[in-house]
Amino acid sequence: MDDDPDSPGSPSPADALRFAFGTLTVLPVRVTRWDRGAARGGMLCAPLAGLVVGLAAAALGGALLLLGGGPLLAAVATAAVPAALTRGLHLDGLADTADGLGSGKPAEDALRIMKQSDIGPFGVLTLLFTVLAQVAVLAELYAAGWAHGASAAAVAAVTARCALTLASRAGVPAARPEGLGAAVAGAVPVRAALLCAALVTALCAAAGAAFGPWGALHAALAALLGLGLSELVLGHCRRRFGGVTGDVFGALAESAGLTALVVLALG
Repeated sequence: MDDDPDSPGSPSPADALRFAFGTLTVLPVRVTRWDRGAARGGMLCAPLAGLVVGLAAAALGGALLLLGGGPLLAAVATAAVPAALTRGLHLDGLADTADGLGSGKPAEDALRIMKQSDIGPFGVLTLLFTVLAQVAVLAELYAAGWAHGASAAAVAAVTARCALTLASRAGVPAARPEGLGAAVAGAVPVRAALLCAALVTALCAAAGAAFGPWGALHAALAALLGLGLSELVLGHCRRRFGGVTGDVFGALAESAGLTALVVLALG
């Protein structure tokens, strides 16, 4: 029996996957259910969507490097794939959230600023430094070998989407009554969200194990620190805006993914 009164019934695994891929990627997947049950399943499947995006980014970057394109070109291509496969929604959310936070205005005014179509100076600077950091880190990792860059791309993408799962847990309210943030806010049980984070950390460790025991520990640490940083951002957004929005979700994904990349490069 479904424990969500707003859902007509427990979603099937296919419903959950459609919700995850239909809302978090531009892949031609039609969302057939838009209710709390589907949102719960979809956000639990968010890391799977991240894995597909990450593997696509890793494949293109690794292929260019093996063909002689050089670490910088491989890094640019790897950073471009997630942006293309999400129509830049996460980067746009990061920019809008930066404008809202940077405005210093009360929650209602800040949310109105975030909803505007233009990007302010805080958003522009945040986007600029985020993309530059992604490319710089990936170039350094690809310089160490295609496997280092490719695995880092996958780890970062999975960690980024797992941050969305955690942000969708029960107890985290929506800042607005409409939009994707409202559709998924509080939809995932806390235990399920934590279990998903544990599985993602284990998956990242398995990817890092290709480089030995330290590689496994390093990749797991990168995932945990990425998720930890996203939780700090989430807490700040909850205090400033009163909850989450679709833009906040984008900011959380970009923050978690970039943090994971930086940790991997520092090793």
